[in-house]
Amino acid sequence: MLHLCSNLHFSIKTWSFLFIFFIIAFFTTLNYHHNSPPTSLFYFNTFISSATNYTLATYLRHLTLHPHLAGTTPSLHTALYVKSHFQSLNLQTHVTNYTVLLSYPLFSSVILHFPNESVLSLALAEPGFSLSEVVKPYHAYSPSGSAYGKPCFLNYGREKDYIALGANGVKVKGCVGIVRRGGGLSRNEMVEKAAARGVKAVLMFTEGEFEGGVERGTVMSGLGDPLSPGWGGVENGEKLRIDDPLVMQRFPSIHSLPISMKSAEIILKSLEGPEMPYEWRKSLRCSSSGRLGPGPIMINFTYQGEKKMATVHNVFAVIRGSQEPDRFVLLGNHRDAWTYGAVDPNSGTAALLDIARRYALLMRLGWNPRRTIILCSWDAEEFGMIGSTEWVEQNLVNLGSKSVAYLNVDCAVQGPGFFPSTTPQFDNLLTEITKKVNDPDSEGTTLYERWTAANRGIKIQRLSGVDSDFSPFLHHAGVPSVDMYYGRDFPVYHTAFDSYNWMVNFGDPFFQRHVAVTGVWGLLAFRLAEDPILPFNYLPYAAELQDYTRILSKLLEGRNISLHPITAATQELAAAAKETLDEAKKLKEDKATDEHTALKRRILNDRLMFAERGFLDAEGLQGRPWFKHMVYGPRNDGESELDFFPGIANAISKSSGGGEQNAAIQHEIWRTARAIQRAAHALKGELIT
Repeated sequence: MLHLCSNLHFSIKTWSFLFIFFIIAFFTTLNYHHNSPPTSLFYFNTFISSATNYTLATYLRHLTLHPHLAGTTPSLHTALYVKSHFQSLNLQTHVTNYTVLLSYPLFSSVILHFPNESVLSLALAEPGFSLSEVVKPYHAYSPSGSAYGKPCFLNYGREKDYIALGANGVKVKGCVGIVRRGGGLSRNEMVEKAAARGVKAVLMFTEGEFEGGVERGTVMSGLGDPLSPGWGGVENGEKLRIDDPLVMQRFPSIHSLPISMKSAEIILKSLEGPEMPYEWRKSLRCSSSGRLGPGPIMINFTYQGEKKMATVHNVFAVIRGSQEPDRFVLLGNHRDAWTYGAVDPNSGTAALLDIARRYALLMRLGWNPRRTIILCSWDAEEFGMIGSTEWVEQNLVNLGSKSVAYLNVDCAVQGPGFFPSTTPQFDNLLTEITKKVNDPDSEGTTLYERWTAANRGIKIQRLSGVDSDFSPFLHHAGVPSVDMYYGRDFPVYHTAFDSYNWMVNFGDPFFQRHVAVTGVWGLLAFRLAEDPILPFNYLPYAAELQDYTRILSKLLEGRNISLHPITAATQELAAAAKETLDEAKKLKEDKATDEHTALKRRILNDRLMFAERGFLDAEGLQGRPWFKHMVYGPRNDGESELDFFPGIANAISKSSGGGEQNAAIQHEIWRTARAIQRAAHALKGELIT
């Protein structure tokens, strides 16, 4: 901590020096150019130079003083803190409230009954924390009830795991399932797959958790308030009844609870029965008997929870654009946390607040972006992206017609390494920005150099997962999106140990990783809000679609299925992307300021902005119609080999190779091809004639 304090003290002095230096440079520039206004490059560089780890540490410390679960009084206090910060910077600030259905625990117990008649009640809470402050570990929206049965180890609870259990003669019906997190399945999928096989209840643990930590989480399927599916859950608005079938299908049919790895070890070491498959034993990171069960011990499981209406609060700061105020660049982070939330999500909240501070500094120096910037602080993300989803549903038309991009940061800092995910038109811009930001872990090196060295090139993930607030923007509204993390995983995820102390001791002791993420995030938004021509390049998108088609071709080899519709549509998109790049180059070289040239730029920007909307299909994905993106989105089967073309992936997962199944796959191929073609036509700006 002494090193941290001295480093932060140094950062204050450094920042003060830089601030004074650039103020002097600003006025010198004005005088030199006979009162000509500073350039966009001046503001860009000033944003970079105004970075300070001290403010980021200060924001995070304040945000994490208390746990702030959505719908609680401490959560309201964090909303008011964010609001006050925005207002103190003289930013236009407002709060939007929604009344939604949340879920909280009342009572839980897991009691083990051993053959020798001894009894052990498992500790379900983390040691050293008061339950009056930290919510007891639970699964939001799990049904209340009790179960009594023999435990059985289900590995990750995947289809192939149940096949392996059956091959070993294990019958899981009537058992209490012990499942480890991972394997590509959500909590909801794990529980529902268990329920489909007659498992009475599920106990879920996470390997490698910190000092007995327990991972809380939601087991509800889908996004948003379950009582207002497809529309904003405003106060006094329409609400479905909680027993409505549309609502009930969002909740699991059997009970579940999270437990610590230490508690899981007690159960696993007591199991008898057939041996675990070698692959399971080899990958298991906790002690066990090496057996699958069931039993011989018995588990008495009880959970009692309540679902109740609560008010959640989204907080916004708006920087109105000077030339295109009706074009929005949105930066978003959720604010609510299961416990203290130092990593998830308030490392990202601190970054958002610091971007607000740095933009406000630019505004005091005379900056006014071309397009409108909206800073979004979401609530109730942990329950199923509720705050952001309700807002997107309420503002769907305006977002669809006016949004340039949505830039999301959830856990800004989890550990070492830069891990960005984007829709592909961002690839070139993101790469360019990383060359302007210093690497936080290697002095004298840019983020780009360290990132590309670690990955032997540029590595950018895509956004098919439904794991943060970008999902409603991309998968439902078709807004080009980005999601960024520093660090891949962290051992205090959703536990009571996700605290400021963990951050300063393990995650980012000197807050330099926070500085790096804040820099990339803020500069991305700066360029999107400021460049006369939007810096989108759709050639990487076309190249990515071509790669997907090659993978799909190998997967479908030998089946009477044609991928020509997708191939032809992708070629059309590639041609449109090339034409658009050439047109953009000419317009960038044209320095004219007349209305006709300005209109040409506006028309081109609209095409670049709307192309992503083309990938939406009005009917949505089969079985999950709320998700409408045909390139990126969730698969119905989390075990699918494909993490793209979700409609095709779903059809393949249902297929056994017969003619009827082939026809269903072919139909999804045509739907995907039409979506790509719509994107190409939007990029061209032409009607189909």
